[in-house]
Amino acid sequence: MRVTVKLFATFRDGRFKVEERDLPEGSRVLDVLQSLNITPEEVAICLVNGRDVNEQHVIKNGDTIALFPPVGGG
Repeated sequence: MRVTVKLFATFRDGRFKVEERDLPEGSRVLDVLQSLNITPEEVAICLVNGRDVNEQHVIKNGDTIALFPPVGGG
């Protein structure tokens, strides 16, 4: 299946902004995180098709996954 992965803020450092990926059926958000060397604890917001999900969410063909790290301010 094919999904779109969008990274934001510091997750883009040394990675990409938007990328399409081929994943096996039954893949979870956690599988995408592991392939990017991102731990679930590093993710502040995870959206699939604009809906808030956790790392155990099962991805479907055509989904768009958006990953946001915590944003610092001061």
